[in-house]
Amino acid sequence: MRSEELEARSRGWGVAPKGQNSPSLGQRPGIVKWLFIVALFILGSCSTDVDIYADYKDTAIVYGLIDAKADTNYVKITRAFCGTNDDPVNAIEAALVYDSSNYPGKLDVFIEELKSSGQAYQPTGRRFYLDTITIHNKEEGVFYAPHQRVYYTTERFNTNHAGNRYRYQLNIIKPDGDVVTAETSVVDGDINISTKIVNFQSTPSHLTSSLVFSSTEEAVLYEFGMQFNYREVHPGQPMERKSVTWGFGPKTLSQYESVVGADNLYRFYYSVNTLFNFLERTIGNDTVWDENHPNVTRYIDDFYVIISAAGEEFNNYYQYTQTMLNGLGFSTDYSTINGGYGLFSSRIFVKKTVNLSSAAKLDLFRKPWGFREQ
Repeated sequence: MRSEELEARSRGWGVAPKGQNSPSLGQRPGIVKWLFIVALFILGSCSTDVDIYADYKDTAIVYGLIDAKADTNYVKITRAFCGTNDDPVNAIEAALVYDSSNYPGKLDVFIEELKSSGQAYQPTGRRFYLDTITIHNKEEGVFYAPHQRVYYTTERFNTNHAGNRYRYQLNIIKPDGDVVTAETSVVDGDINISTKIVNFQSTPSHLTSSLVFSSTEEAVLYEFGMQFNYREVHPGQPMERKSVTWGFGPKTLSQYESVVGADNLYRFYYSVNTLFNFLERTIGNDTVWDENHPNVTRYIDDFYVIISAAGEEFNNYYQYTQTMLNGLGFSTDYSTINGGYGLFSSRIFVKKTVNLSSAAKLDLFRKPWGFREQ
């Protein structure tokens, strides 16, 4: 059975700039959902007790998402674990053991830069080796915790410009001498949001509103999320910063409506009730009129639109897992890793500040939640 370490990324070892903690789950709705689906796909293909074994072959399991804007990028490299007919392995138990999933020692891992100026991709001569680091904050779960070993690099990744196109090849040399490879383009540039105001209302409605965004080169799969931030004060207690975050599900660029007469501009639609629906679940009866919480006051802070955009390799992987999850059974055939299993692709994570409409603010002030502007 394959040892799947994707949970480690979704629980704290994602890309983060130097000196910062990785974004929380609430701050990364797109990537978390995608990774959860991939994890479910892998785990669903495994039985917990294996009674019949073919000849065991060392198999590398690799997961990495390159972000050209990040100061540090990480790749998770583990190996399959297996037993024998005389000594079967319980997958759930083995996944909790560090040595069951990790290669002993440090592997030789490097990324090679390839460039094309209209012809075939050729090495530029730029090659950087990945070092290892151990993160210590993985939460308890299916796989071992709290320590996780990952490979990382602080080298910068070039993106397409001035007629030059770039790809990057990951190379992993295993202890037996076999080489595992994977290749990816790099999602380029930024995603701009032309719409600066979001509209919501508290009364039930089937209406939608929209915002206009620009696509970015090499990105195929997009997911939008929103985050409403506020501060909360209870009498005699310090102020707390809180937020409500939700996502809308990944879609390919072709599934968004193109803006007529504009290049690379698309429209994203959302229900005008979403903000109040999520606040109702979060705040509910914790109101200013509740005798247990007299005079609670809440202040409106920033509102963010969050966009995750991933490359072709990730989209192919995601679409395949969706096909498997939607009634066609589970399979472990698809992989972007040559000589192993897993995913090596690229994505960017963008957070943009927009404003709540005046009507949405008035509705917030009318609710018995104590909202006001400072």
